[in-house]
Amino acid sequence: MEQFSFLNAIHSEYISELYDQYQKFPDSVEPSWRAFFQGFDFGSKSYNGHAITEGSNPQVVTEIPEKVQKEFKVINLIDGYRTRGHLFTKTNPVRERRQYAPTLDLENFGLTEKDLDETFDAGNILGIGGAITLRKIIEHLKNMYCDSIGVEYMYIRDPEKNKWIQNWLNDNLNHPQLKVEEKERILLKLNEAVAFENFLHTKFVGQKRFSLEGNETLIPALDAVINRAAEAGVEEVVLGMAHRGRLNVLANIFNKSYSQIFSEFEGKEFVEDLFSGDVKYHLGSTTEVNCHSGKKLKMNLAPNPSHLETVDAVVEGIARAKVDHDYAGDYNKILPILIHGDAAIAGQGIVYEVVQMMTLDGYKTGGTIHIVVNNQVGFTTNYLDARSSIYCTDIAKVTLSPVMHVNADDAEAVVHALHFAADYRMRFGEDVFIDLLGYRKYGHNEGDEPRFTQPQLYSLISKHPNPREIYKQHLIKEGVIGNDILAEKEKEFKQLLDENFDAAKEIQKNRLDPFMPDEWEGYEIASESEMLKKVDTKYPLDKLYQIAETITTIPEGNKFIKKIQRLLAQRKQMVEDNKLDWAMGELLAYGSILNENNDVRLSGEDVERGTFSHRHAVLKTEDAEKEVILLNHLSENQGKFTAYNSLLSEYAVLGFDYGYAMAAPGTLTLWEAQFGDFANGAQIVIDQYLSAAEDKWKIQNGLVLLLPHGYEGQGAEHSSARMERFLQLSAQGNMFIANCTTPANFFHLLRRQTQANYRKPLVVFTPKSLLRHPLVTSTMDELANGEFQPLIDDATAVAAKVEKVVFCQGKFYYDLLKKKEELNAENVALIRLEQLYPLDKEMIHAVLDKYANKKQIIWAQEEPENMGAWTYILRKLREIPFELISPRESASPAPGSHHTFDVRHNNTINKVFE
Repeated sequence: MEQFSFLNAIHSEYISELYDQYQKFPDSVEPSWRAFFQGFDFGSKSYNGHAITEGSNPQVVTEIPEKVQKEFKVINLIDGYRTRGHLFTKTNPVRERRQYAPTLDLENFGLTEKDLDETFDAGNILGIGGAITLRKIIEHLKNMYCDSIGVEYMYIRDPEKNKWIQNWLNDNLNHPQLKVEEKERILLKLNEAVAFENFLHTKFVGQKRFSLEGNETLIPALDAVINRAAEAGVEEVVLGMAHRGRLNVLANIFNKSYSQIFSEFEGKEFVEDLFSGDVKYHLGSTTEVNCHSGKKLKMNLAPNPSHLETVDAVVEGIARAKVDHDYAGDYNKILPILIHGDAAIAGQGIVYEVVQMMTLDGYKTGGTIHIVVNNQVGFTTNYLDARSSIYCTDIAKVTLSPVMHVNADDAEAVVHALHFAADYRMRFGEDVFIDLLGYRKYGHNEGDEPRFTQPQLYSLISKHPNPREIYKQHLIKEGVIGNDILAEKEKEFKQLLDENFDAAKEIQKNRLDPFMPDEWEGYEIASESEMLKKVDTKYPLDKLYQIAETITTIPEGNKFIKKIQRLLAQRKQMVEDNKLDWAMGELLAYGSILNENNDVRLSGEDVERGTFSHRHAVLKTEDAEKEVILLNHLSENQGKFTAYNSLLSEYAVLGFDYGYAMAAPGTLTLWEAQFGDFANGAQIVIDQYLSAAEDKWKIQNGLVLLLPHGYEGQGAEHSSARMERFLQLSAQGNMFIANCTTPANFFHLLRRQTQANYRKPLVVFTPKSLLRHPLVTSTMDELANGEFQPLIDDATAVAAKVEKVVFCQGKFYYDLLKKKEELNAENVALIRLEQLYPLDKEMIHAVLDKYANKKQIIWAQEEPENMGAWTYILRKLREIPFELISPRESASPAPGSHHTFDVRHNNTINKVFE
C-alpha cells in the first residue's frame, strides 16, 4: 500500500474532482493517480473490493485498505446520483415514466445496508462536512437530485461550470427558500393563469385557444426568470413561443388587456384595412413591464406562424441585432427566451440548427433560456412515439448545456429552476434548458377529444387538481395565507375579467399591436404603386473613387497570397479602365451605404469569399490568417461591415437574418444561398415570414436574399433558384423580385433598400457565369449618376426594323445577344425585364408601343415551361399576346448531362431566331 499511502491524507472532495477529471480526460491526470483510478475502475466492475491493477499491467496488484475502498465507493455513489439521479425523480405529476436500470440502490455501488450507519469523509464533496453517515449522505442526495427537480449536467466538460452548478445545487439542497412575499407572488400569478383559462373556457366554448391548463406554472416561471434576469442587469427580453399558453402569456406577462383578447375571440375585423391580420394566438407584442425591484424591462414576444419552432431562429436574430445596435455588444443586456413544446423540440430539426449557433461569432446571443412546456403528448402522439431519446431536451447535450426537469405541479420548484436558468445564463453566457413536466388538460385544441387516443392518461388528468389548488393547500398548510384571503383574491380577479368581458363587447374593430414600434419609427408602409416610384440612389462620383481606392489597396504590414494581390490589382485596373465587374459593383454599393453611416451585414454559407470566388469581402493574411476587411477602412464615421460564413444551414440562418433585419431596419442585411436552389431548405421562413408577415402582422422587413441562378449545365441542383415559387408568393406589394444583368443595376438595387423610407424584402437572382462575363460591366458614372432600371430596352435595335420583340431576363439575355450578333438579326429586339415584381406595366407597354412594326411578342426563358417566370408573366400580362419559347416542361430543373443541356439550351436559343 506504500505506493498509495497518500490516499489517507487527501481531502475526499479533491479526490472526487480528480476522479471526475480522470473520467473525462484520463491523460490529463498525473500518472500515479491515473494508475490508481484505472485500478479502482477495474475493481469496481465486480466489486470484489480487495485489489487494484497498477496501470494496464494485470500482474501488479496492490492491497489497499477496505476503508479507502469504501470511501471511493461512496464517491461513486455520489457521482451516480449526480449523473443518473434525474432518472429517478418525482417530476411527473400524473403518471410514471419509463423504468430505468441499473437503479441507484446501494448494491450497485458495492455497498450494503450494513454501511448505512458508517461515517464517511465523502460528505465533504456535498458541502455537508466529513464524518457523515452514509444514511445521511443518501438522504441528502435524494433530496437534491431525486425530488421535484431532476438535474442533468455531468456531461459538461468544463470543471468550472460543473463546480458552479454543484455549489448552486448544494445551497438549500436544490430546494427553494422563498420569502412570504415571493410565495404570495407565485400564488398571484398562478391565480391569474388558472382563472384566465377557466374564464375563456366558459365564455368561449369550443373555440381554439391552445390552453395552458396543466402547465399553468409557466406564468410564475416567466415572472420569476424575467425578474431574476432584470436584477442581473438585463434590460430587454425577446421571447418566442408557439400557440400553447400564448394567450395566457400575452395577458399575464405582457399585460395585454383582457378586453382586447376577448374582443379577438369575437372574430371582429381589424381597423387596418390593408392587413388581413392573423389568428389571435399568432400575434406578437412589445411592452414594458415593472419588475419587483422597480426597474422597467422591455419585453418583445415575436409573432409566429403555425410552424412551431421557426420562430426560434427569428428570436435569436432579433436579439443579436439589439446586441449589436442597442447595447454596444453587451450580451448581458438582452435575454432571448424560447418556449418549446415537448414534441416540437424533439422532432423539428431547426432546433438543432439554432442550438448550434450558441457560440458562433456571427450568430451568438449570449445564451438562451429554453423552457419546454412538456404536455407528454404532441397533438395525439404519445411521447414514446415522438422520440427515440430519453428526454425531449436531449438536444441540450449537443452544446453541453445543463437541463433541469421540473414537476410543473410544484410551483416553488419551478420558480427555483428558473432562478437557476437565469443565474447560469448570466454567469456563463450559454444556453440552459428547463423541462416543465406537466400535462395537457384538454385535446390539442379545446374542440378535440383526447380520450380517442389516450384514454388512460386522460382518466388520470380528469381527477387531477390544477397547480393553483395544489399550491393553495401548500400555503394554507404552511400558514402563509388563509382561505378567506384566497377566496377574496380569486373573487376580485374574476370580477376584473367580467368587467373586461363587458368592455370587449363595446370594441367595434380589433387593432393590431405594433411590434417593436421604436425601431420602426419613421418608416412608412408602401403599397405596390409606391414601390414602383423611383428612389434616388445616386452617389457622388468622387466619393465612389475614394471607396474604390480603399478596397483595391493592400494595407501596409499585411501579406496576402499572390492570387489576392493579383485580384486587388485587377480591381484597381477596372477602375482605371472604367469597366467594373459584378463584384466591384456589389462592393461599391456596400461602401456607399457604409459611408452613409448604415451598417451592412452579410451572412450565409461561404459568403466571405463567395461561392464562386468573386467577392473576397474578407481577406486572410498569408502568415497568420488575420482577417482584413477593407470596407471597414473607408472613413471615420462610416457604418460597420460584417460578413459571416454561416453554419451549413439554410432554415435557421435565413430565419436568424430575417429576425436581424426585423430589429435593425437601418442595416442592410443580406443572406446569400450557396446556390439559389438551396434556398428551398428555408422554404418555411420564405412562406410564413418573408412573403406574408406584412399582411399578417403589419411587420416590415428589408432582408435581401441573394440567390445564384442560371443554366450553365451544372445539373439539376445547381441551376434554378426556383423563381416561379417566389413569383407565386408575390402579391399586395409584399416584396421586390429582381434578376439584374448589369453591375450598375445591382448597385442601385442594393442602394434602394436603404434609401427608401419603407422596407420590403428583396429577392435577387444573382449570376454565376456572368460574374466574369466580358460584357457584364458598368462604368463609374453609371453607378454614381444612374438609377435602377426595372426594364432595359435594346439600345442597338432600330425600331422600324424590328418585327420580333423578345422579352427575357437574367443570364439568358447574354446567350440570346450572342446569337443575335452572330446572325446580325436586326429584326429582333431583346428587352430585359430586370424587376419581376412588382411589374411596371406602363413601362412594358411603352416599350411595346415603340416597336410599331412588330409581328411577334415572345417571352423567352432558359427554364422549363413549368418553371421560371412564364406562368407569372402569362397571369400578370394577359393583355399581351405572348408566345413562349422555352425548354419543354420538366420534373427536374435541368438535366444532369452537360451534352443534353447544351442540346436543349441551343434549341431554345435557335427557336427565338427562327
